[in-house]
Amino acid sequence: MYRDSQLREILNNEPLDRLIDEAAQLRDQGHSRIISYSRKVFIPLTRLCRNVCHYCAFATTPNEVPQPFLTPDEVLEIAKAGERAGCHEALFTLGDKPEARYVAAREQLRSLGYSSTIAYLVAMCDLVNRETSLLPHVNPGVVSKAEIAALRKGAVSQGIMLESCSERLCRKGQVHYGSPDKQPQVRLEAIRAAGELNVPFTSGILIGIGESRDERIDSLFALRDLHAAYGHLQEIIIQNFRAKPGTLMEDASEPNLEDLRWTIAAARLVFGPAMNIQAPPNLTPGDYPLLLSAGINDWGGVSPVTIDHVNPEAPWPQIDTLRRHTEAAGKVLVERLAVYPAYTQALARWEDPTLVTRILRSMDASGFARADDWAPGRAVEIPRRPRSASTARPGSAAIGDAIARARAGEELGVTDIVALFEARDGDFEAVCAAADELRRVTAGDVVRYVVNRNINYTNVCSFHCNFCAFSKAPKSTSLRGPAYDLELDEVARRTREAWARGATEVCMQGGIHPDYTGETYLSLLRAVKDAVPNMHVHAFSPLEVTHGASTLGIPVDAFLARLRDAGLGSLPGTAAEMLDDEVRAILCPDKLKTAEWLAVIEAAHGVGLRTTATIMFGHIDRPVHWAKHLWAIRKLQARTGGFTEFVPLPFVHMEAPIYFKGLARKGPTYRETVLMHAVARLVLHPVLPNIQVSWVKIGADGTKACLQAGANDLGGTLMNESISRAAGNTHGQELPPAAMDDLIRSVGHIPEQRTTLYGAVADRQRLASYQASPLVPVVLTPAGKRARTRSRADFSPLESLA
Repeated sequence: MYRDSQLREILNNEPLDRLIDEAAQLRDQGHSRIISYSRKVFIPLTRLCRNVCHYCAFATTPNEVPQPFLTPDEVLEIAKAGERAGCHEALFTLGDKPEARYVAAREQLRSLGYSSTIAYLVAMCDLVNRETSLLPHVNPGVVSKAEIAALRKGAVSQGIMLESCSERLCRKGQVHYGSPDKQPQVRLEAIRAAGELNVPFTSGILIGIGESRDERIDSLFALRDLHAAYGHLQEIIIQNFRAKPGTLMEDASEPNLEDLRWTIAAARLVFGPAMNIQAPPNLTPGDYPLLLSAGINDWGGVSPVTIDHVNPEAPWPQIDTLRRHTEAAGKVLVERLAVYPAYTQALARWEDPTLVTRILRSMDASGFARADDWAPGRAVEIPRRPRSASTARPGSAAIGDAIARARAGEELGVTDIVALFEARDGDFEAVCAAADELRRVTAGDVVRYVVNRNINYTNVCSFHCNFCAFSKAPKSTSLRGPAYDLELDEVARRTREAWARGATEVCMQGGIHPDYTGETYLSLLRAVKDAVPNMHVHAFSPLEVTHGASTLGIPVDAFLARLRDAGLGSLPGTAAEMLDDEVRAILCPDKLKTAEWLAVIEAAHGVGLRTTATIMFGHIDRPVHWAKHLWAIRKLQARTGGFTEFVPLPFVHMEAPIYFKGLARKGPTYRETVLMHAVARLVLHPVLPNIQVSWVKIGADGTKACLQAGANDLGGTLMNESISRAAGNTHGQELPPAAMDDLIRSVGHIPEQRTTLYGAVADRQRLASYQASPLVPVVLTPAGKRARTRSRADFSPLESLA
């Protein structure tokens, strides 16, 4: 780390090539291959301003515009045009306090019912928030702390260019003379106030307006010091002056490309790897590679709808043009929101509560803009994959190294796994291709599935999982349908019917009914085995096992042995959700903690019961949580070998309570869903060879994509699937064997029925599965009480596993 005096000397004396090389290395250290941009619509609320900056062509007089301010209808018309064009950001730009200079501005504000420009801006942010999906960003000029606080309620981010901290430029004859809002200390104080209020903030410097290089360095140091104090500067813009006709500087020289690149490199060296450094691409057309090489990681806002009203002579580049140049430089272009990813990971700190939901519903798991409208459970067309996986090559050295080590069967660290989950574009295709090749080598081209029936014996639950749309509180009578608790005769009837339809498995899970005891679970098990002795029973999540053991006052492993001896064949590794207690504290606060879930599963393996492993992803989680989850699964599998398959379960958001509360994303994106299967194949190789795709959650087309990205199993045919359906899933509740076979063959694979434990299916059952009669309507017995023998709080069965 350089002292300021050393850094100043380096910047003033080192050759430009050396500065640029170091800046690019720092950029790559902080942002890898990602170059971001924001798709925005530009809303010039007013072009009147009390300042008289000598270079500005945006500010004008009342005689030059139809009216001082855009009307609400005009604001909304521009915003909706941006929304139709796929924009995520509404950028409000305006002059400083025009009402302080112009009678016309005061009069229109009065007629609109507002006391000030900022009050009107607050209202227009609220209008855009109410009527569109856009996220407002505001550049309101110098404002007070109270005004920043008012804007914070409607704008996800704010900004003001410092331009320069040189007081010399405010003297007579200089560019800021006669512009009170350009006094450096006034602007720095506004930036400080934004930091005190936890506002994600944009600032930067304008170069070529008469400042020296030392004054640029001073300005960068001043901004860096404010960021060090508050952490709120989400981006630094290096903007080059452009001479404009009709201004006092219309004949002034513009900074050359070398000067711009020096300043970009200086900003990167001053701020380090993590800061987002931006240079507007429309102000340096044709020189995109040279800007990238100098250390930027962001192109700023680019509008497919409106011009750059501040620089109207400089048209925005086409996004495809930016993409082409970005990829030619070995980088990946990624759309972001008006609030940067780092700030989306701590929304409670950085955003007003009224804006959190809007941001969550616009973002992916990494905090970038959600790239498509696809979501699990919705019958919508899947996004087109950009290129053939068969020709994909990783552009990232980190991803290439992780893939090579995974193929060799090495255990990857959490950082390696996160890098795989962050793969995009060509890297995404490379990960998918590597996973599919590993699938072909280790598991072959056979895709298996089990003919099974789900029996969810009760939807009454005393736990309060924020993602669950299936369960009902014990006293609930109407929410999400009636509460039920199946009679044992109905369980037996469904079992016999399933066997007659070719099933080899019943999968039984339910809510944690407060009146259930361990004997209840044993009686459910006996009902199945008495009805069809050869039926494999795949039942009881670790949470149910813990509940049953606690009510009997026996350790978990002893209860598992009783279940095994009574005929339990295997356990579903559900209730895992996300094996990270940071997430569990919000998602399922009263469920088992991570270590407890793992302990129950290990106990099951210890008594000879195989289990599946699951993950539910796409809600409040991030790639680092996914990585920790996979790492924990691999560690346990390496010890016990007890997992039969890994099952990614994308979060279906439509009816989930946490989504209704506005606290969750709308499930994983398509890219994230496919990657979960591909990365699981790589990370779990060679200890866990079966990766299952949940057709019921992602539909036929999504399933095909996952079968071409490392998955080799389709799970069950799922007669009477009800949990995903309760969450709003639209992909059906049964996929019969013939349809399973057709789906598998459609991607060139070979279908094969299996048993729960991956054995061969008897010919009689296999043939019966293709000749199944329609299901008889189920009977949902109204919920009642069941006897219990001991309070759940009386005994902790996990103590014996500590």
